[in-house]
Amino acid sequence: MKRIGFLSFGHWDNNPAYAARTAGDTLFQSIDLAIAAEEIGLDGAYFRVHHFAKQLASPFPLLAAIGARTRKIEIGTGVIDMRYENPLHMIEDAGAADLISGGRLQLGISRGSPEQVIDGWRYFGYEPTEDKTDADMGRQKGLEFLEKLNGIGFAEPNPNPMFPNPPGLLRLEPHAEGLRDRIWWGAGSNATAIWAAQQGMNLQSSTLKDDESGKPFHIQQAEQIRLFKRAWRDAGRTREPRVSVSRSIFALVNDQDRYYFGHEASRTDKVGMIEPNKRAIFGRSYAAEPDQLIEELATDEAIKEADTLLLTIPNTLGVDYNVHVLSAILQHVAPGLGWR
Repeated sequence: MKRIGFLSFGHWDNNPAYAARTAGDTLFQSIDLAIAAEEIGLDGAYFRVHHFAKQLASPFPLLAAIGARTRKIEIGTGVIDMRYENPLHMIEDAGAADLISGGRLQLGISRGSPEQVIDGWRYFGYEPTEDKTDADMGRQKGLEFLEKLNGIGFAEPNPNPMFPNPPGLLRLEPHAEGLRDRIWWGAGSNATAIWAAQQGMNLQSSTLKDDESGKPFHIQQAEQIRLFKRAWRDAGRTREPRVSVSRSIFALVNDQDRYYFGHEASRTDKVGMIEPNKRAIFGRSYAAEPDQLIEELATDEAIKEADTLLLTIPNTLGVDYNVHVLSAILQHVAPGLGWR
């Protein structure tokens, strides 16, 4: 068995070809898609967080709304850029959303990636210290989030409070029991995957990572996952870690699918520069008739290593079509690969 979820970037634009033309469209359609995904047997509904763009940005109202309308499906992010976050405020938001969902939150966080504006986190009031980079700041905020999420009191109580305090130092409320074990780190390199394991976070690996060996993307990603698992064992952790990978996968089962995604069939890995002096490799998309798709996916080493597969979706094409895309994977592809 492999957990299968969808990952939405939550695009919208005033484009006549789009079903999501406004932010409101995207938010309501995201809720409807999560409900429908649960009904067809999908395991997770995940959302990307981007700032200064016509995409989903503030995840917790959406996650809470989905949590209130569903019962079983995992609800998560992939990923929250910690450079933009106040870790303590985020703990309160995450705790509320997790309690509303009944403990189904799976939060992916990271130090961030290139964004729409230059140093966007500065507009949010954050600045790395003089001897640190913005990536260092993102990782430090991630560690503070983890530390305070454990529910142990740390704040000195007011001796004359408005309401009576329990004894001892105070923690943030509401506290969500078990959420600490459901935090994932989005790692773009082998070193950060190892670091995530040492901190006790699950691993999210997307379709983009540092090109560290020149090998095909899925091979490099599989090696990254193995390094993560080894570091987890070396740290002496008792619980089993979780690992997700994301892929663009489309089963071509009708003419509409072929029209939208037939051109993806010839796609291959791509290599490019995402930051000065940082070479990255972008994983290929998969689009083919189901039998061919099964044959191609069976050779993807990273998918084999992961317990969770997140399917990136074209959210602008609307709820009904995306339910069709996801259903086609569940019905025509997953059984042939032993995922169902």
